[in-house]
Amino acid sequence: MSNIAVIGTQWGDEGKGKIVDFLAERADIVVRFQGGNNAGHTIRIREKEIILHLIPSGILYEEKICMIGNGVVIDPEVLIQEIDELERQGIKVGPDRLFISEKANLIMPYHKAIDIAREKGRIGTTGRGIGPCYEDKVARRGIRMIDLKDPDVFMEKLEENVREKNFYLTQFLNADPVDSKKIFDEYMKMAERILPYVRDVSVELENAIKKGKKVLFEGAQGTHLDIDHGTYPYVTSSNCVSGNVSSGSGIGPNHIHHILGVVKAYTTRVGAGPFVTELKDDVGEYIQKKGKEFGATTGRKRRCGWLDLVLVKDSKRLNGLSSLAITKLDVLTGLEKVKICVGYVLNGKKIFSRPASIKDIAKCEPIYEELPGWNEDISGVREFEQLPENVKRYISFIEEVTEIPVSIVSVGPSRNQTIVLRNIF
Repeated sequence: MSNIAVIGTQWGDEGKGKIVDFLAERADIVVRFQGGNNAGHTIRIREKEIILHLIPSGILYEEKICMIGNGVVIDPEVLIQEIDELERQGIKVGPDRLFISEKANLIMPYHKAIDIAREKGRIGTTGRGIGPCYEDKVARRGIRMIDLKDPDVFMEKLEENVREKNFYLTQFLNADPVDSKKIFDEYMKMAERILPYVRDVSVELENAIKKGKKVLFEGAQGTHLDIDHGTYPYVTSSNCVSGNVSSGSGIGPNHIHHILGVVKAYTTRVGAGPFVTELKDDVGEYIQKKGKEFGATTGRKRRCGWLDLVLVKDSKRLNGLSSLAITKLDVLTGLEKVKICVGYVLNGKKIFSRPASIKDIAKCEPIYEELPGWNEDISGVREFEQLPENVKRYISFIEEVTEIPVSIVSVGPSRNQTIVLRNIF
């Protein structure tokens, strides 16, 4: 096996950034294939914490190539800021290390204006223009990276879009209009910085794979935020499942050899939407505080609850998961008892997959299995055999219920706080 896709199995925030960063040491190329700067990956190296929104986590290894695929929507201002911030921290991010797909759609100022004006707490979006940008992409009126190379084409598309968006902004949303000339000047200036990075990522990937390079595909958000398969409409605007690795990066599915599902040892979600195992008591507060559960992108407090294996088993089916990485096990230390949800009760009937209806999900009651907790500090453990018996029992229970082997266990935020059970490369 040489190419691995890392996928979130919950509502995002599972610790994919740390897992990708850990695996990147063994990879040659790291690819981001969906989402926008509404996602944030937090990586801790020694005492330094680095938050990435668009650039793949592999950028922290100076010899690795990172690629942003066509399935990602890109705010060029945010991208430039991220490049500059990494450079300030001594991390080189040149066009020889970062490739950006010429087919990736650009987030425009009117996308952000629309997102903010119509959101008003409706579903809890980040207001960064991701949804409106994907809407334009699907409606075939998006502006892509390749358009930055031709100012005339860029301006033609821009003016057509601005006429429509300004009507919508002013007449329907009661918001201020945007200025096409100002946008044009800003984007042409940013194009000078960005165009050296723009490549045909599909061709670059094919050539690398032919040479036997190992590729790591980095997912953003989580399966249950998927636009098709998530808790719709409380979802993101792209496909987060493994099937989008191919279409979002431009390579065939036969080039993906292992699909790693990342599972937080408990469950969290940000924003609105049903949450069957949510804890609104002292235990939920304990997990929230100990796990430092705040969004890397928004800073919003995450809702916390017990591990929900109904979600994980659905993710297994939707992604074709090969193995699991369990993160933040250390956060559960100190709890006398821990619970795991193995099913739901809906209208008096036991069910074992998540309903499509939001109303039905809201009615679901969790079916819990209770396991003994642990008090031992596991943050310094580096071998599976050295983990307390109750921790090993917790991991084994997850394997038994999901019927997916666990390959990686994380016991803290740093790279070295990782236990490898199986070498998936």
